[in-house]
Amino acid sequence: MTETIRRTSRVRASELLGRSWLNTGGAQLSLEDLRGKIVILDFWTFCCINCLHVLDELRPLEKNYQDVLVTVGVHSPKFEHEADPEAIAAAVERYEIEHPVLDDPELITWQAYSARAWPTLVVIDPEGYIAANLSGEGHVAGLTSLVEELVAEHEAKGTLHRGDGPYVAPEPVSRTLRFPGKAVPVTRPLADNDDAVAGETAQSFLVADTGHHRVVQMAADLETVIRTWGSGVKGHADGPAETAQFNEPQGLTLLPAELAAQVGYDVVVADTVNHRLRGINATTGEVTTLAGNGVQRLLDAERTRAEQAIGLLGADPLSVSLSSPWDVLWSDTVDRVIVAMAGTHQIFSFDPATGELAVYSGTGLEGLTDGAPEHAWYAQTSGLAEDAAGDIWIADSETSALRVLRTSASAEAPAVETVIGEGLFDFGFRDGDPAQARLQHPLGLTALPDGSVLVADTYNGAIRRYKTEHTAADGTLVPAEVSTVARGLKEPSDVLLDADGESLLVVETNTHQLVRIAVPEEYLTVDEGAAQTQRPRIPVAPGEFGLSVSFAAPTGQKLDDRWGDPTQLQVSSTPPELILSGAGTTEGLDRTLGLNSEISEGVLHITARAAACDGAPGEEIPMHAACHLYQQDWGIPVTLDPTGEAALNLDLRGVK
Repeated sequence: MTETIRRTSRVRASELLGRSWLNTGGAQLSLEDLRGKIVILDFWTFCCINCLHVLDELRPLEKNYQDVLVTVGVHSPKFEHEADPEAIAAAVERYEIEHPVLDDPELITWQAYSARAWPTLVVIDPEGYIAANLSGEGHVAGLTSLVEELVAEHEAKGTLHRGDGPYVAPEPVSRTLRFPGKAVPVTRPLADNDDAVAGETAQSFLVADTGHHRVVQMAADLETVIRTWGSGVKGHADGPAETAQFNEPQGLTLLPAELAAQVGYDVVVADTVNHRLRGINATTGEVTTLAGNGVQRLLDAERTRAEQAIGLLGADPLSVSLSSPWDVLWSDTVDRVIVAMAGTHQIFSFDPATGELAVYSGTGLEGLTDGAPEHAWYAQTSGLAEDAAGDIWIADSETSALRVLRTSASAEAPAVETVIGEGLFDFGFRDGDPAQARLQHPLGLTALPDGSVLVADTYNGAIRRYKTEHTAADGTLVPAEVSTVARGLKEPSDVLLDADGESLLVVETNTHQLVRIAVPEEYLTVDEGAAQTQRPRIPVAPGEFGLSVSFAAPTGQKLDDRWGDPTQLQVSSTPPELILSGAGTTEGLDRTLGLNSEISEGVLHITARAAACDGAPGEEIPMHAACHLYQQDWGIPVTLDPTGEAALNLDLRGVK
């Protein structure tokens, strides 16, 4: 008998408690209200790209079993901003969530179900017992089998109630833009009859109208729509501007005119939820797919080990899987389109002239590690900018970091450097010394002519400025500094210099508009402190400490051991001194750590990976079998206590 994700023990589900409910028409739900339905609790937070993937993974399941299945999103915030009720309401609207959502800012329900990672899924059967616990994404096949099993079982028992669920759709709102993501200036004519050319009076902008699933060219007044590409209905379709379809596009970049004439398109679009790069020919209106097969990238189909390689990704870019490309940038230095691949925490490159698609920087592991491109760790790369010297700046949102990929001629070799940021769970609002400065989930960047970099500090609602060490007019050396340009904005997701060079253009996502702000003569200095994600700490005993992660390949798959152990465990800590021995990356999912008794508290950072391929147990894996990478990252806050636990067990997949 094949293994399933179902628990063998019967544990009663805990009540659903929080601040309020969304998508219920004002009703407050309880577990009793959901009795008779199969319930999936989706513990999520709207900053998390993996959580957004799960939202999309669950949509077909919800549709196919809409009369027996109810998904409840339990919003468990990571960042301070995500606890704002207006922000969570906007996120529910933005991501078109069509199931009830429990706002749980104090993590009451999170603790009741012992959730330790985003995302976590808990399945409750129609009688109110927990049927399965799952961490991470990629569980739809197992969930589908479990739902069918529960439907058959409880229909036979008479405990399954068919009918509509408690979801109540909100009233639609008409807007010119809807949750715009990114914008770029139009610096050259886009078509023969285009009067929106570069210049002080004729500047226009390309805008990712993300919530309307289209791309818009807007006039300098920031209100007049010149033209659009995309039908406004989410999906994937190439063709004329009026019928083409996008799915939550984000980043945009304009190609140089000579290259555009050569390749037949002017604009490259990061079509985020479609996991593709798209091209727009502004003269004909034609939209084409440039790269990506529409399947979310989990493991390179040509590699079955749990590592990703720097280098080319096959001869045909349309056959390669991508994962939530969030921004794109034409780089004059690299002579490629640079792609912030948020879903795999990497930087890709794409050559329009040849179609070559490559991993440019990043291992695919989530974290904050500098160094050579093949060793660097990123965390949800979301914004890109190139400065005059040719270096590429990166908004690394999940580490609340500003980072730079040194690619200029002055660099001995490409290398990643963190300018602002501390780690996955560190954030805040603090100016001054970059080593002490803090951001909160930044999404956008622009490099200014004076060498400084502006950051759309999204969850702080601010525009921040980083100025590197420089020599003043009087010859004195001025140290590097972080300052605040503007604040009080509603989730600014991008910032760029206006055509006049004297004002800034901000994409203010949660007010559904582009706004101009003046560049101040003097910048603000703000210090509202540094913070860490606050979650209940687990008491653990110092000394020898056991760590294990459970994993079993889902039905129809087997572990890919053709090149050795297909599992991998990476462990580190904040502060690093918390772990005396056992840190690092090794094969296998079991580890013995040595915890430092002189450290009072900290965070264990754990990443588990396992590679499995389609195939039956006991049989060889076919040469061209589809392979899958299962990965989960945990940040476990701990306190050192002699009476605490001496071991920690985690589930990569909740197979019991």
